[in-house]
Amino acid sequence: QVQLVESGGGLVQAGGSLRLSCAASGSIFSAHDMDWYLQAPGKQREMVATITSGGSTNYADSVKGRFTISRDNAKNTVYLQMNSLKPEDTGVYYCRARNRWTDYWGQGTHVTVSS
Repeated sequence: QVQLVESGGGLVQAGGSLRLSCAASGSIFSAHDMDWYLQAPGKQREMVATITSGGSTNYADSVKGRFTISRDNAKNTVYLQMNSLKPEDTGVYYCRARNRWTDYWGQGTHVTVSS
C-alpha cells in the first residue's frame, strides 16, 4: 500500500509559478514510477508528467518546456515545478504511484490560474 498526499496548489496569475509536492508513505517509494495528472473543469483526467523509478521523465506536449517533474527518494516525495502558467492549466492535480501490479492515487490539489 502507498498513501499519497498532494500539496502546493493555489491561485496564481497567468505567467506565474507554483511547485506541487506529493508525499508518499507506506511502501518502497523508490520502486514506483510516479505521475502527475490534471483534471481540468469538465474534462477527463490527463497525464501531464511522469518520472520512472530510474529517473526518466516524459511530458505532455501542452506542458513541455514549462513544467518539470522531479523526485527525492530520500524524502519519499515527487515534485511538479510549474512555470509560465496559463489559464488552461487550471484544475485539480493528482499524484499517482504505480508498479507492475497496481497503482495508487492521492486526493488532489487545486490549481487556479487567473488571466
